[in-house]
Amino acid sequence: SKTDVYRAAEEAILPSHKLLSPQTSQSRSTKPPRRILSRSSSSEGERDGNTVPSYVDNENRFGVSLEKKNAFAEIQKNKSNRILRGMMSGPIASSQQENNKKRPLRRPSGSNLIPQLRNEEPKNDCTSYLSEAAQMTVQSNLNAAVGDPLSSVFSEREPGKRHRTQDQHRPRLQADPTDMRGLQQLDNVGKELRNTDRGEVQWKDKFPKKMSASSPKVEDMPLKAMKLDDINDEEDFCEVTSVPILSRASQLNVDSHPIDLRLACDLKELLFGSSLNCFNEEWKVQSFTFSDIPQLKYGIVQKKGGPCGVLASVQACVLQKLLFEDTRSSSETQKLQPSNISRTRCLVSAVAEILWRAGEQKRAIVALSFRRRHFIPAGRYKADGILETITLNTLNNLDDLKLFLEHNIHQFELGPSGCILLVISAILSRSMELVRLDFDVPSNTLIGAHGYCTQELVNLLLTGRAVSNVFNDDIELDSGNGNITLLKGVKGRSDIGLLSLFEHYNVCKVGSYLKTPKYPIWVICSESHFSVLFCTRKELMNDWRIERRFDLYYYDGLANQQEEIRLTIVTSQNCSPDVDNDLVPPLEHCIRTKWKGAMVDWNDSEPIL
Repeated sequence: SKTDVYRAAEEAILPSHKLLSPQTSQSRSTKPPRRILSRSSSSEGERDGNTVPSYVDNENRFGVSLEKKNAFAEIQKNKSNRILRGMMSGPIASSQQENNKKRPLRRPSGSNLIPQLRNEEPKNDCTSYLSEAAQMTVQSNLNAAVGDPLSSVFSEREPGKRHRTQDQHRPRLQADPTDMRGLQQLDNVGKELRNTDRGEVQWKDKFPKKMSASSPKVEDMPLKAMKLDDINDEEDFCEVTSVPILSRASQLNVDSHPIDLRLACDLKELLFGSSLNCFNEEWKVQSFTFSDIPQLKYGIVQKKGGPCGVLASVQACVLQKLLFEDTRSSSETQKLQPSNISRTRCLVSAVAEILWRAGEQKRAIVALSFRRRHFIPAGRYKADGILETITLNTLNNLDDLKLFLEHNIHQFELGPSGCILLVISAILSRSMELVRLDFDVPSNTLIGAHGYCTQELVNLLLTGRAVSNVFNDDIELDSGNGNITLLKGVKGRSDIGLLSLFEHYNVCKVGSYLKTPKYPIWVICSESHFSVLFCTRKELMNDWRIERRFDLYYYDGLANQQEEIRLTIVTSQNCSPDVDNDLVPPLEHCIRTKWKGAMVDWNDSEPIL
């Protein structure tokens, strides 16, 4: 008999004056007794003064006394809790310890099945509803099979708020296992969903789901409630990370492998002429770090002498992206004073273009350092702590290259050896075999005495070919004995130009491919040092009328420059400076190699001698 359990549950549902009649109790007590303990029934029987029939054997009487101590605390809980805890089918543990052990294993009944299912987030509305319907049907049949009278009491006298909420949206399922009309109705709904393209809308109409008020849909919001704000590039978005961003970085087709001893030796032979030479400290600490001076935020700072040719070449390419290809900035002031995000984005594009151009628009190899040696130096190889840690990453698509650099640009911008990584990447993108074929003499190197950049390295970064000369195309020299020497020059018009002080001294001749580039940006080679000269107006290269009077900006990352230097060039008036005057700035000589007799006004800036 379940008299003790049922009486506790019925008292929780019915008022005290509407208890079951004695006839009902007697009819139920005629069933054979079962060995169960009821904490709530015993205590309530004593409290009300009613005689509670006990079906406990003598050996379990001691367990009853222990259970009574916690009975009153259980009674004080709310009705809904007593309903849930009172509805059980099967024996109860005969001791406190066994009760605690077996409590999690109790099967939930039909009354508390719905609250549990309500708290679960369904993955699919239709699937979850069918699953709930099947579980409710099985539980109802189970209660009916064991003869549980409480199921009828709950359904007739106190359906509960939770039941009403569920019944408002979902059809009631019959407890009779032979009645399949409810499931047939669900099956018809599923067929309708499969036969229409608007199944999701129809399902929501049939079974509406309460939406969260804290997260309304954009399409459901009125137009007046929407607000459009401007966002600054410098704004911190650390807090706006509730929605995960899926990146394509994990889908890139990158072939990565570490450097080995043989490749490191060949690189040093090409760079220095010997595998026993190493990068000096000036190269090891140099990266492409931008200036913090407001007027020079576009400029890359050079710490020490040596890699100036690499820095000037990259600086020119960054200015190309910043001035003429970055459409986010409209005014000249915004372009020359970019945000940190904007200049880093231009650095990514500049490095990608340099490597892609060196790889003949087919591939690029990006060298990255993770500070872990991949081989043990041996033989005629002197370790420098840089080449031994490099991992080579090959990419065959320009978009993938930009995205890969975007995720690893900190190694080039913050370093500490970003300059070395770019040189290695450019060489391997071109391939060491083609670089040697670009030389006039195979024994040439890319880094000369005192760690200075050679013209071959600058040409590799600017044009994609490590040629030894700056004139147009190739020149054949006949020695008269049938031996012809081929001097290799620039093959086409370059994006970035070059002006050299050596041309002023008639040592070399800069061709029109470099002297008149596509963009008004020039790398200046003066006194074994490289710097940058540029104009903000692209029309300078196409309209001769603009060349009568225009402004040029000069930037030198090594000169500890504190303010911008703006030069005004006037070509309508011929100027014949004293050639023997040593006080003429070398920069003016370089400018006049392109604009003969031009007047140069430093605009109150101190001339650089």
